[in-house]
Amino acid sequence: METPDHATDTPADPSGTTGIAAQDWATAAADPQYRAAVVDLLGALAYGELAAFERLADDAKLAPTLGDKAELAKMAAAEFHHFEQLTERLTAVDEEPTAAMEPFAKALDDFHRQTAPSDWLEGLVKAYVGDSIASDFYREVAARLDTDTRSLVLSVLDDTGHGNFAVEKVRAAIEADPRVGGRLALWARRLMGEALSQAQRVVADRDALSTMLVGGVADGFDLAEVGRMFSRITEAHTKRMAALGLAA
Repeated sequence: METPDHATDTPADPSGTTGIAAQDWATAAADPQYRAAVVDLLGALAYGELAAFERLADDAKLAPTLGDKAELAKMAAAEFHHFEQLTERLTAVDEEPTAAMEPFAKALDDFHRQTAPSDWLEGLVKAYVGDSIASDFYREVAARLDTDTRSLVLSVLDDTGHGNFAVEKVRAAIEADPRVGGRLALWARRLMGEALSQAQRVVADRDALSTMLVGGVADGFDLAEVGRMFSRITEAHTKRMAALGLAA
């Protein structure tokens, strides 16, 4: 996953120098509810990285040139490395990776099935828009995590290069045929709605994650802050649309 232009700033730790954000994993995990929330978070991230790997491999088949195919293959390899990092961490904290990922598989699979791109350009926009929305969400959550988990989450959100690649290819396509822009703008708006709905459904279905977001586990995170978080994610989406040369 990625936030190629880092369009959202990671929010400051609301707890200052105290609370979970100042603790290491060994200390924070003594709270069973916090531990459950982190296992959910790592499971969701891991399955997302695995799905991203699979999607990029499929997109490579649609690539118009050998160079494009090679670029996507390289990005897919980076996503799989992120997946390995997450599953290794789950194993290290005595959690079974498949069990941690399982609760999120259907929701993510449904999202990808409902937003299957019809061509190469739609695939690029989906990766740029959809993955970046997910990355922004996880960056927001990362500010409330223990130091060890936060470091891991931020490392797997590092840019794989897909963002800049997508912007370059989409802008070139629009320049060559301006009519493409309208179709891709509609597609990106649909992706935005589907991605936010899917994220909200996943959180609502997992008690530990929802508690983390509304205040029971994560220090200082209340319902009003959740609203501001989604506003920041929406603002970042608008900036990315502009980078693509599309109307939000």
